[in-house]
Amino acid sequence: MIKSVIFDLDGVLVSTDELHYQAWKKLAAELGITGFNREDNEKQRGVSRMASLEVVLAKGDRQYTNEEKAALAEKKNNYYKEMLKDLDERAALPGAANTLKLLRERGILVGIGSASKNTPVILEKTGMLPYIDKVSCGLDTMKSKPDPEVFLIAAKKLGTPAGECLVVEDSAAGIQAAKAGGMKSLGVGPYYNTLGADVCAASLAAEIDWDKLLAM
Repeated sequence: MIKSVIFDLDGVLVSTDELHYQAWKKLAAELGITGFNREDNEKQRGVSRMASLEVVLAKGDRQYTNEEKAALAEKKNNYYKEMLKDLDERAALPGAANTLKLLRERGILVGIGSASKNTPVILEKTGMLPYIDKVSCGLDTMKSKPDPEVFLIAAKKLGTPAGECLVVEDSAAGIQAAKAGGMKSLGVGPYYNTLGADVCAASLAAEIDWDKLLAM
């Protein structure tokens, strides 16, 4: 039986993909990298900020020190945070709020397992924070998906054994992380049927048999 559901954030509950893309594109332009495009942005789905930076830098021909990379990642994040100022409940994806309410009504604990260090701010601005019991994000972790660390920390915070947790993800790396952590998985998003999840659905607004899911 599932006692806790752990959601990835971006692409599952909210959509800030465009903001990330614009922030990375702005950084790329400053570095003289003109080839960064949306296809490259797809490679950044579900991975850490530093791994995302490597996708951008791979389009250029200069080598950077670890200190320089850290500064560049921070610069991108500052661009992103500036863009987040106008974020509100409209950024919530279809079905997200209703799903959180449904789980709360059923007594299921809800956690977040996201690589983003901005997770608390995003949850607050989109009005979802009251429905979240515990948050595990980039502020808590050292390893990025497909390592299961972020989900294992969420499970520990929720006080739920990994085998009684369901992870909801939109990336292959996230589904791999869930499996590596011994958790069940629900894949959603544009690539939902290619993620290798235990169960899949186009989005949280789709017809999902939560009775069956929570009985896994």
